[in-house]
Formats: sequence, structure tokens, C-alpha cells
Amino acid sequence: MGELDILFILKMIIIGLVQGFTEPIPVSSSGHVMIASEILGLGEQGFMFAILTNTASLLAILYIYRKDIVRLASNSMKYLKTKNRSFQSDFRFVCFIIVGTIPAGVLGILLNDYIAENVSMTLIAFMLFVTGFALWLIRNMKGVKEERNITFKDAFLVGLGQAVALTPGISRSGATIISSIAVGMKQDTALRFSFMLYIPVSLGGVILGISDFINEPNKTDLAIPYLAAFIATLFMSYFAMKWFMGIMKTGKLVYFTYYCFIVGALLLIFF
Repeated sequence: MGELDILFILKMIIIGLVQGFTEPIPVSSSGHVMIASEILGLGEQGFMFAILTNTASLLAILYIYRKDIVRLASNSMKYLKTKNRSFQSDFRFVCFIIVGTIPAGVLGILLNDYIAENVSMTLIAFMLFVTGFALWLIRNMKGVKEERNITFKDAFLVGLGQAVALTPGISRSGATIISSIAVGMKQDTALRFSFMLYIPVSLGGVILGISDFINEPNKTDLAIPYLAAFIATLFMSYFAMKWFMGIMKTGKLVYFTYYCFIVGALLLIFF
């Protein structure tokens, strides 16, 4: 393996670490991956790379919320079979996840190509400003709604927030957490609902991208660097998510406001 091959692998690992670290936190992982790729001279990453790294982040989130997922699935099935009210709240929560997934699913299918063709560093910069401003607006909000208090209207509004995050620079986790807090959810409920919404959207993207992955002509040559990126993303997503869960407990989301403003300004200056 030559020096150029090793350098390329290292760059892929860095991109994977960037994806993993920024996926859970409200700063836009897609925007940061594009920024990092530009700085490292890699250009735009292919669809196969996006599928692999998103899958790695998804696996990390699934592992962290594995107990909640098993409980929700099990109790929902029990409710459908028995109509026992003790399982109703979990069944309703699953319904809210489905409702909240619809806007991003529909708009993602309709607008994905258009968005991909109209991305620029300037757009990412301005969308980071939007994300930062939205985080500033909800910085002092203390919601009261728990899972049992969520309504279908709340779920749909949060789903619209997730749909807006299809634009690079708008953080998916930020948009859904901001929307959840704005409709009155407690921060721990907002966090859990946000990442429960992430699971079906991310899983849908992986399923839709399987054929592209199989037909990728360079997948053999890229196997080692992409595997390295996958592993880096997997572990970084896990640790970043754990760190962000601690941030949410302290209610210090305002720090991400400053970060978004700083990165957005740097992009406008240097790009």
C-alpha cells in the first residue's frame, strides 16, 4: 500500500469522525462533511459513502436506544392484540413516530436530487445561521410534555422540522429538538423523540440506496478506506451521542448557537 493510499485512508477516517461527531449534535452533519471534504481536497463524497456513514451512525443510535426500541415494538404489538390500555401509550408513541416521519420521507423523495444539485458553501453558511438563530430562540424554553402528552399535531410539526433539515446546513437533530421543545416537550422527551424519528428516516435512506451501493463500479477499490470511515463513524457517533445526552440534561444548547454562528461566518469569509 503506497503513501497516497494511506493518506487517502486517513482522510476517509477524518471524514468518518466528522460525520460521527456531528450527526447527533445540532450543527448539521451533511454540512460538516462537505466542509471537511473541501478542506481535505476530496471533493464531494459519493452516494455510497453517504449510505455507509449514515448506516454507521444509525447502528450507534440503535444500540443506544435498543431498550426503548424493544419496549415500544413489544408493547405496541401487545396493544394491537389485547387492546390493554397499559400498552396504549407506547403504541401511540410509535404512531407519533410514523406521523413525524411522513414529511421528511415525502419531501426527501421529491426534492433530494434538486437539493443535491444546488448545494454551496454559501448556502451551508446561511443555513448554519438559521440553525443557530433557532437554537437561540428556544434556549430558555422549559417544556412540560412527556411522551404521554404528545399529540398528533405535535408529531407532525416536529416532522416538518425534520423535513426542513433536508437542506445541508440545517441540522436534523437540531431541527427536530428545536421543534419538539417549541411545541412544549421536556428536553429529555424532545431528545428521545428526535432520535426515534431519525431511525426510520435513516433506515429508509439506506434501503433506497442499496441498489446504488450494489451497482457502484469502484466499491472494490474503495473497500478499505470506506470500511475505515465506517468504523470511525460508528464509534464516534456512539460517543458523541452519549456526550450530547449529557448536554441535553444540563440544558446548554445555547453553546451550539455560538458554534453555528462562528462556523457560518468562517465559511462566508474563506469560501
